[in-house]
Amino acid sequence: MASFQQRKAIGDAHERYVAEQLIGRGWAVDFWGQGLLSRALQCALRRTDSSIRWFPDLIAAKAGDLVLIDCKGGMTSQRTGRHAIERSAVQAHLQLIAWTGLPVYYVFDGLDVWAPHDVLIAGQEGPHSVVGSGAPYFLIGAQGARRFDALFGARELPALDIAS
Repeated sequence: MASFQQRKAIGDAHERYVAEQLIGRGWAVDFWGQGLLSRALQCALRRTDSSIRWFPDLIAAKAGDLVLIDCKGGMTSQRTGRHAIERSAVQAHLQLIAWTGLPVYYVFDGLDVWAPHDVLIAGQEGPHSVVGSGAPYFLIGAQGARRFDALFGARELPALDIAS
């Protein structure tokens, strides 16, 4: 089992990858959420039930669209192909959607995209696990996921400066 630091490194790399993918599609992206807080505040939040501990990782805008994205790197089983999402995160994100009126999306390895409501409806409660935090979670299959390109657009090709 990977340590917290190893899991965090995987998550951080996935956040950067998702941000790069969005930027390549013309989105303005900023990092957001717990990752910007000091280590002391992150630890204090982890000891609470506050919904702010589940703030998404990225905020992105393009034209009139503004979205919140929670990156889920390393949360897909290689054996089953299912994604895991902590139930507390889904509940907090449903509240965040109601409060802000903004969509929240989960982006997994392979750029599979799910929304919290979809996970609540289609997800299955996972068995208790001693892996990771051990918190209750939902399992959701990769099939049925939204396509990243369909939601956020295709990658923009760089303009070629070719003289005619």
